[in-house]
Amino acid sequence: MKKLLLLATGGTIASVKRKEGLVPGLSAEELLRYVEHTAFAANVTAEILMNRDSTNMQPEHWVEIAGAVAKNYDQYDGFVITHGTDTLGYTAAALSYMLQGLQKPVVITGSQVPISFKKTDAKKNLSDALLFASEDIGGVFVVFDGRVIIGTRAVKMRTKSYDAFESINYPYVARIAADKVEYIWKPAPADHEFTADTSLCPDVFLLKLHPGTKPEIFDFLKTHYKGIIIESFGNGGVPFEARNLLPKMKELTEAGIAVMITTQCLEEGHDLYLYEVGRKVAQYPVIVSGDMNTEAIVPKLMWALGKTTDFEKVKALIETPVAYDLSVDWGTAD
Repeated sequence: MKKLLLLATGGTIASVKRKEGLVPGLSAEELLRYVEHTAFAANVTAEILMNRDSTNMQPEHWVEIAGAVAKNYDQYDGFVITHGTDTLGYTAAALSYMLQGLQKPVVITGSQVPISFKKTDAKKNLSDALLFASEDIGGVFVVFDGRVIIGTRAVKMRTKSYDAFESINYPYVARIAADKVEYIWKPAPADHEFTADTSLCPDVFLLKLHPGTKPEIFDFLKTHYKGIIIESFGNGGVPFEARNLLPKMKELTEAGIAVMITTQCLEEGHDLYLYEVGRKVAQYPVIVSGDMNTEAIVPKLMWALGKTTDFEKVKALIETPVAYDLSVDWGTAD
């Protein structure tokens, strides 16, 4: 039988009722007891790393999770990480960058309802995750509601429904039904040995533009962050009339800040060269996100800045596809 390691980090799946509301409280062993009679056949070791609501998950915790996988990599055939749903997509992407060359599955799951409740999605999600962690496949994956998503493409779309996550701008890897995995596509085997690089720079800020955003906000950001992600409008437009943001963006780039442009639109990515409002942005040395989602962009910029502060190298790292996070080269005009 496959040897699996279950790493528990808290979240709704492990929550219990307290007077202050639902609070993570179950141990990894307790989680495992709820699925011990299901169909998956594996020898599972359970370990608790932390017991926190994923709202409180920080980049330092991503490093701790990645370190636990790396430490135990040679002893197990697959890994399951139970996690709160609110920031699960960020963690899945972060692990995809920190753990490369995976020849084994690292599967992240959670639930919308605690596993101890009578009506819950947790038992199925955990059982499915253990089943998929027994597969002969490498990479980071999210397993939720019978669907398998590559780790850099998972986005939480719903706060209550069991089908909380969608695979954005990329096909699902597989579906799980009746204790069987039905593949839609399979990631290519890693072409290099497993490596763990957990050097992250958390000094990254995500700014969502709205009509009325004041240029002065960039004065503060310039002195507090090394990387700034701007969620622009549509295909990458940034206002240049009235509250003109472009001069401040120019100041950021001249100060050596890594400025990255993405879109608030969830699907299909952006094209800076389509409209005037985008071309005016493209005249500056900025990093483009293509069709990456925000959950991947944030940890990828932290990961790149953890490697180097040289802008051209950061730009090259971000605009190069990693773990299927980016479909094509979006960095040049037609």
